[in-house]
Amino acid sequence: MTLPADIADEFPVNGECLYLNHAAVAPWPERARKAVAEFAAENTALGASHYPQWVKVEQRLKRNLEALIDAPQGSVALVKNTSEALSFVAEGIDWQAGDVVVISDQEFPSNRIVWEALKPRGVQVIEVSLPWDDPECELLAAIAQKPRLLSISAIQYASGLLLDLVRIGEACRENGVLFCVDAIQAVGALPFSVQAIDADFAMADGHKWLLGPEGLGFFYVRPTVMEQLRVIEHGWHMIDEMGNYDRKDWALATDARRFECGSPNMLAAHALAASTGLLLDVGMDKVATQLVTNVLYLQELLSDQDAVFVNPLLNQRPSGILTFHFWDKDNVKLHKLLMEAGVICAHRGGGIRFSPHFHTTEEVLNDAADVLDYLLEAV
Repeated sequence: MTLPADIADEFPVNGECLYLNHAAVAPWPERARKAVAEFAAENTALGASHYPQWVKVEQRLKRNLEALIDAPQGSVALVKNTSEALSFVAEGIDWQAGDVVVISDQEFPSNRIVWEALKPRGVQVIEVSLPWDDPECELLAAIAQKPRLLSISAIQYASGLLLDLVRIGEACRENGVLFCVDAIQAVGALPFSVQAIDADFAMADGHKWLLGPEGLGFFYVRPTVMEQLRVIEHGWHMIDEMGNYDRKDWALATDARRFECGSPNMLAAHALAASTGLLLDVGMDKVATQLVTNVLYLQELLSDQDAVFVNPLLNQRPSGILTFHFWDKDNVKLHKLLMEAGVICAHRGGGIRFSPHFHTTEEVLNDAADVLDYLLEAV
């Protein structure tokens, strides 16, 4: 792929290393670095003199995130991370003994532990499998039993399996089941619409496909279910009349700001506003098309090396994740050698996980495959 010069210049990482780890922690674009550097310089010289301008950046970030997930204005809160947002749901629902939560048996710990922690309240967690011949079938069967809530990752972190969220969302609505989506491996990689999938809750960190820093993410709450969540954190920022420090009585903010209890992470907001702005400038359809092209190209290169791919549905349901292994090799050692050789990737799901983004160049992909080919002789 040949990127336009203005986009290629945003990602110096492609000239510095072979970075295939966006499903873990992504490198920032140049505009995010500049935004943070300018914010730091301003803060050093002027303190919070221009705080109203910082608030505008925070608001721009929210509008960017709402656009990226097709959410109504005011339905997105800024949170520390996906785990915090999942905890807001898990701790905010008025659970009754005997309530059931359905998840899959492939979830990242964040989307398992928060539900298992409800066991003392009598909440049962049911894990179902995601069979390759019909990944949603067992989820749909579990939904038909009318659990209280289903929580699922849009894309499974280890295999890269992309689920049919529209199908799942329709089943949840028909059965009166709350629908929660861990969207961290989807938003910023593929087009994503909370309205199209009929989600009640969705969340993601900014440090993966959104190309931002750790420590800042989003929490979407469908406006019509917002009152069903008890607010579990309180402070000056989450009240309706924020900024009126003399008023003694208070009420919750009427929108998702009620989930933002205190002072915002303005430093990270500047970076994430810049990186999400870049994604919107490029357009998520273009981002997704090139990302999928990169992943399928890598799959082709690795097929020539007899790699075994964890996700047999990748061609039908492409995502940004390509996980593979070799039957006769020490895959843990191979991952270690790849990292030492400058191929930045992860060991997940019993194999090696490559996760390029839309900006990853063909040269990086070719070089990574060449390094892998060379190292196969050493394991």
